[in-house]
Amino acid sequence: MSKQFSDLGINKQLQKSLVDLQISIPTDIQEKTIPIVLNQKEDLVVLAKTGSGKTAAFGLPLLQLIDEESSDIQTLILAPTRELGQQIYNNLVSFSADSPKISMASLCGGSLIKPQIEYLKSATHVVVATPGRLVDLIKRDAIHLKNLNYLVLDEADEMVSTLKEEVDTIIKHIPKSRRTLLFTATMPGTIKQLVQNYMSKHVVHIEADMATVGHQGIDHQYVVVEPIEKLEVLLHFLSSKAGERGIIFCKTKAAVNKLAKKLAINKFSSGAIHGSLTQGIRDRIMEQFREGYIDILVATDLAARGIDVKEVSYVVNYHLPDTYDTYVHRSGRTARAGAKGLSLTVLQKEEVPDITGFENELGIVFNELKKADAQSIEENNGLLWAKKIFKTKPNRDVSEDFKAKIKTIFHHLTKEELVDKILANYLAQSGTDGPKSEASNKK
Repeated sequence: MSKQFSDLGINKQLQKSLVDLQISIPTDIQEKTIPIVLNQKEDLVVLAKTGSGKTAAFGLPLLQLIDEESSDIQTLILAPTRELGQQIYNNLVSFSADSPKISMASLCGGSLIKPQIEYLKSATHVVVATPGRLVDLIKRDAIHLKNLNYLVLDEADEMVSTLKEEVDTIIKHIPKSRRTLLFTATMPGTIKQLVQNYMSKHVVHIEADMATVGHQGIDHQYVVVEPIEKLEVLLHFLSSKAGERGIIFCKTKAAVNKLAKKLAINKFSSGAIHGSLTQGIRDRIMEQFREGYIDILVATDLAARGIDVKEVSYVVNYHLPDTYDTYVHRSGRTARAGAKGLSLTVLQKEEVPDITGFENELGIVFNELKKADAQSIEENNGLLWAKKIFKTKPNRDVSEDFKAKIKTIFHHLTKEELVDKILANYLAQSGTDGPKSEASNKK
């Protein structure tokens, strides 16, 4: 019989909030982590894939351990990106809906710092922060962490690779007596070094839902393309996934912008996020993606941290990741909360041998997806062209006299004849003979 949150020691106020959120059965990571946080004193390292319920695993017990009568900051949660930090903060607010005395602050970059400084002048129990913004507040003497009891490092593998200097600065300003909880999807050498340097000698290790590091429920595939056909193959794949939600990963901000522009030109419902965009723009794009107003998100690796959308049916690695850890985080954006998903990597011939390294390191198997043939590509290009025409807004500046002359030329054509002529013109302009019919293919 499945355990309940009450069996793990969660109090009635938090249980009520979970019922209101329709959360009833603990996940594997929650079942293993919550009792240890509540009942033991050791530092904790948790290896768990993304989408496994990490926020509740540390958030619920830490909320329960808050001394509501104290005005001190007792818990600090560090996240590598604004999106993830805001997501954690929103979840904690939901969990504590029936615990009104608990006060929390979100201190993430991209938002005005003065309101954050003002907020910290009142009693605050829990702080969720990005390292850069927290260091800024520490330097301004706007936050005091001398009585901190708990430090949480979420997605620590990302922080120690890109934000190590900031994390080092923060750790120097918090008590050595605090308890540290570290959550990571991968265990690179930098994480092991951090555990050795900043955590106690007695550390409890938990591994949850890690039958394969590359995530259960994900179909790992790759497709081999020539550089000149890379975009067309991608567009064909995206057309086959019409109506489904997906994320495309690029290595650089410039590549994200370039690809997002190509998708927009071809009338795909898409948006882009990367670190150079303002927080307001990133929040708006993320909200549109989360609410289903756009189907495709083009993103850099760091900007995509914190994307917790259950209905992401596929991810595309438009560029092969540089590290195995990055692949784990990318593919982990799909197949969340027990769902199935596809992770497709677009490769050039010389990159194919690299796949073996990913398979061996992550314990996963890649299947080759045969790229679409020339006829299918041609057909898809034609369909994209037709969609562009369909979605083109009428030019209201055209004179009625000119419009009437154009109508006169076409007025005797049936709808079918007009389509035939426009299509023939398109095929002539594109330099193809057009997709062959079923009958001609069989000859």
